[in-house]
Amino acid sequence: MPAPIEDYALIGDTRTAALVCRDGSIDWLCLPRFDSAACFAKLVGEEENGAWSLAPQGDARVVERRYREDSMVLETIWECEDGARVRVVDAMLVGSDAPRLVRMAVGEQGRVAMRSRIRIRFDYGRVVPWVHHSSGTVVACAGPDAAALYADVPLTGDDLSTVSEFAVRAGDRVGFELAYYPSYEQQPGPSEALSALRKTDAFWREWARTCRYDGPWRETVVRSLLTLKALTDAKTGAVLAAPTTSLPEQIGGVRNWDYRYCWLRDATFVLVALLNAGFEEEAFAWRGWLLRAVAGNPEDLQILYGLRGERRLPEFEAPWLSGYAGSRPVRIGNAAAEQVQLDVYGEVADVMYQAHRAGLAADTEEWDLTKAVVAAVEKRWSETDRGLWEVRGPARHFVHSKVLAWVALDRAVCAIEQFGLEGPADRWRALRKHIHAEVCAQGYDPKRETFTQSYGSQEIDAATLLIPLVGFLEADDPRMLGTVRAIERELVVDGFVHRYTQPSLDTDGLPPGEGAFYACGFWLADNYVLQHRREDARALFERLIGTANDVGLLSEEYDVRAKRLVGNFPQAFSHVGLVNTAYNLASEAKPAEQRRGKQQVAPPA
Repeated sequence: MPAPIEDYALIGDTRTAALVCRDGSIDWLCLPRFDSAACFAKLVGEEENGAWSLAPQGDARVVERRYREDSMVLETIWECEDGARVRVVDAMLVGSDAPRLVRMAVGEQGRVAMRSRIRIRFDYGRVVPWVHHSSGTVVACAGPDAAALYADVPLTGDDLSTVSEFAVRAGDRVGFELAYYPSYEQQPGPSEALSALRKTDAFWREWARTCRYDGPWRETVVRSLLTLKALTDAKTGAVLAAPTTSLPEQIGGVRNWDYRYCWLRDATFVLVALLNAGFEEEAFAWRGWLLRAVAGNPEDLQILYGLRGERRLPEFEAPWLSGYAGSRPVRIGNAAAEQVQLDVYGEVADVMYQAHRAGLAADTEEWDLTKAVVAAVEKRWSETDRGLWEVRGPARHFVHSKVLAWVALDRAVCAIEQFGLEGPADRWRALRKHIHAEVCAQGYDPKRETFTQSYGSQEIDAATLLIPLVGFLEADDPRMLGTVRAIERELVVDGFVHRYTQPSLDTDGLPPGEGAFYACGFWLADNYVLQHRREDARALFERLIGTANDVGLLSEEYDVRAKRLVGNFPQAFSHVGLVNTAYNLASEAKPAEQRRGKQQVAPPA
């Protein structure tokens, strides 16, 4: 069995990211960008698909693993049977000319024999590169890709890998550096590793110092914000959903998706989390990415885009990879980009409205886009779609999609009323009222006293927890009180919230089975805050964050039975939910003003 997902830690440079296992192996790294092909793909395959191990030889155990305070520099401390200790420092260098991964073994006590073994395999573990010595170092090259490995100790070839065996004593430092470059360009030289590590450490600390959160979970919140920053592309402002592909929602299952893209469903959550924490520059960069990505015909909006706003994200399977714990297929790309998901209109309108509330002045072109988005809603809101969860079964009238159509109209009306913008407010108010009435009539089951997943369905869906968070209904409305009870009854397992009931293959086109969804748990906690159930909210919040791994990271889901993380890792959606719920719990403002950063809007009569 592979290492549990919770055994991994994230390092990154705001261009790409790597996952470092507790056993000292880097098992996932895409170069040169988050969405490039992986050169270390052991995470979803075997060691032969690429990995880099740096650890003591013989028997040793990890006695501590941590990030440096408010930093993305990782330290792992090993202790041998004779008491000798070594510290391994891992980081990706921020601001360097090329993507650079630095690993350093630092002797702390006694003598420790160490081994480094690196297998570079380009194109998701499929391509074995030509490895040769060049300019005093080892270079791996295949097609357009090349990587230079610099080391303070001799390197030798062994079984299509590069190995070094050495020893460190107290005070010794032995460094390694992997630098990526296009094979047709000049090889970059090594950096001054110790100085570069200090600069990288200072970058993260300086960034974290901006955080305005001062509640009881500051360390947890700052770690989540640092994770979000590490998942943000510095050039485009895009916030990645996760740095991985195909980590399964159920071990051995088929719900394995590529999450190295940007989802519009995350847009407002991310914006509000960054704004609340004081990171206006990142928030508005994310908004700028969104505006560029959705530019064009509003009727052609997608639910997800590439890091640079790419629209075509074809999905294919990688049969040469065995999958994490045998979970196949391993998928590259995401066909959900081709789905019709009408909630995207509400997300786009909401992001622009929230940015204006935060002080960014509206301009004519941006308001024209908002109006075009609302015009598309007027035309398409009554269509069926695939819903928030991107089901691969039949299209339906999903309640959440209709609620987000209401949000698009509502935010446009609010923009006119609050910022003096021009638009057909009366017409939009009338349609807003009509959609509200239809959702309440067709999306609500009065016998069971709950909103359902889609019109006329029997399924319960945690997405309906967003109804009060977007201002569609008050949280203490009897229909929402009943919906929360239904979710507690049918979707909560041992205190964790699943996305929706899955009675059969027809529910979403895939075999049933997945973990509890972290974001849904945070939404339920937000509802508890709004319903003045603060003790329940706090207990749920602490239960959720209590399942983070030893360095504070959350995946997409949690397997309640196996008590382990599942799904892509670390997951931005989970960490954004954590940050926003922490603010809601810690804020002294009235709960009704804390819903996902939304302005309180009374439901239409």
